[in-house]
Amino acid sequence: MPASLDLECKKIIECKQGAVRAVRYNVDGSYVLSCGSDKKIKLWNPVTGNLLKTYGGHADEVTDAQGSCDSSYIISSSLDKSIIYWDVSTGQPVRRLRLHAGGVSCVKFNEDSSIAVSGSKDHTLMCWDIRTRKLEPVQVMKDAKDCITAIVINDHKIIGSSLDGCIRHYDIRAGELTCDKIGIPVTYIVQTKDEQCLVAACLDETVRLIDNDNSGLLSEYKGHKTEDFHVECGILSNDAQIVSGSSEGSAFVWDLLEAKIQQEVFINDLRKGVVHSLATHPNNNEVVFARRGDIHVYGLG
Repeated sequence: MPASLDLECKKIIECKQGAVRAVRYNVDGSYVLSCGSDKKIKLWNPVTGNLLKTYGGHADEVTDAQGSCDSSYIISSSLDKSIIYWDVSTGQPVRRLRLHAGGVSCVKFNEDSSIAVSGSKDHTLMCWDIRTRKLEPVQVMKDAKDCITAIVINDHKIIGSSLDGCIRHYDIRAGELTCDKIGIPVTYIVQTKDEQCLVAACLDETVRLIDNDNSGLLSEYKGHKTEDFHVECGILSNDAQIVSGSSEGSAFVWDLLEAKIQQEVFINDLRKGVVHSLATHPNNNEVVFARRGDIHVYGLG
């Protein structure tokens, strides 16, 4: 395992959509989605920095988005209390789903992109069958006591993190709910590629590695700052490094096993502006960071 990592800036994309609230890769990492305070989603080529498409239809800030498994559709969430299912090529909304009582903070597809799951400030998770024209969710989960901040979906589980300090596992097959009581507001979660562990960003300036089977705490990663910002975390495609943004305008990379800092990434060499959202490439050791109104694409030199 290398003692340090050399992620270098490959491209800076000026999104021109107000503040970038979230940045996401598509399924194979060939495109990047940016979610803006201007109520729009933009689709980018991260290598050239070219804008490919703009999707406008939300009535408030866009908080999250994800591309479908075949990259033909996008699902997005917004503070306007809705999620929108988009046709990528036409740029038009296919369906709008509006039953949340509060702003929608996160959204994810299941593996075959037949179901979308949304999490909201109204403390609920809703599951939507987007293959049909039904405007009612097929399932509503109301167990959280605060805002849902992130969602992970695997073969038979929906996992949701919340500001109430819990990570909830909904076993779809068994119809059972289990809860990891972290005790600290959890602002983001991702899953390792082998689905054995969760990586959880918490408001106490700690990223935690949690065993998916027994909920045991495996490791903690510290050094970054969060203040009161919802800073996201990720794991590189090799399942060997943890990455997190920081409120001080940089990002941190840790060795997963040793929990030691391998690199502090100075975004554009300026420690200004919170690095709150990030996405790790699904196949390569590359990361995109959102800072203010820009996307910063980083990869190995």
